[in-house]
Amino acid sequence: MTLRSPDPLAGVASTTASGERLVFVPRRIQELGLALGGGVMVPLWIAAPILLPVLLVAALTGSGLLWAGLWAGLGLAVVAVIALATAMVFVSAATMVRWIEFRSQGDAARVVIARLLRSSTVSAAGLRRVVVIERLRLGRRKSIAVVLHTREGAAVKCEPAFRAPLCEVRTEALIDWLTVRLGPTSVAVEHRTEVDREFPYPDEWWTGSDLAALWHVPVSAVDELAAGHGVRSHRYTPRAGAMYSAPEAVTVYHPGRAHEVAGALRADRETGPETNGTPHPPDQPPDQPPDHR
Repeated sequence: MTLRSPDPLAGVASTTASGERLVFVPRRIQELGLALGGGVMVPLWIAAPILLPVLLVAALTGSGLLWAGLWAGLGLAVVAVIALATAMVFVSAATMVRWIEFRSQGDAARVVIARLLRSSTVSAAGLRRVVVIERLRLGRRKSIAVVLHTREGAAVKCEPAFRAPLCEVRTEALIDWLTVRLGPTSVAVEHRTEVDREFPYPDEWWTGSDLAALWHVPVSAVDELAAGHGVRSHRYTPRAGAMYSAPEAVTVYHPGRAHEVAGALRADRETGPETNGTPHPPDQPPDQPPDHR
């Protein structure tokens, strides 16, 4: 059995010979490889639907004009691959922060910012504030970033790599770690949340059954509750199954506001025996959004 480390920042924060380090990108080569792969795949993904039909028609007809156009298109695709791959690797290497390290030298404190191919140093006295930005969607964290604001007005955004250990760290633990390191310099550590409310309907909006399960109410009570709490709704006719049966319009509801209402209803149940005439089951688990995966 694997025991979880009691350190909430295990694998993310470490002590080095020079100071204390917070790692955002554990593997530099992997990130450069992902940038290179993206630069190669995007032009090919765009060009393939155009070039493949041309190749098929050219092979069937033997048209010299089509073959010439095909080779020209392939040449352009190769140029686009080289240009985009080079640009993405360069941008990643120049902007992505690999780690930051807090170092003390006498009475002076410095912050070393290491990017993929170079590093820079900022004095702690030159920092105006540090902001931990947490992006939420339906009450769940989708991303986290640390932004260093300097007194000159510059901002250095440090974001963890895809599936980096920092993505799993609790926000409170990260803020506490930064506060301890920046406390002697009187640099404030702030926490800001950004809520993603973009849900293209009808694909990502929820049905009445979804809301009934989320709110722990009968389906028949969903419309009234949604209207009373200002949950946006949209009525449409799904295309799926239209060939086999008469299409039937359905009503879907905005997930972001629906999730907020779930929290309000849960709070009401905790302060009273009933909400809108619907008792809260004593053993009901905490509200969780429906899983549409």
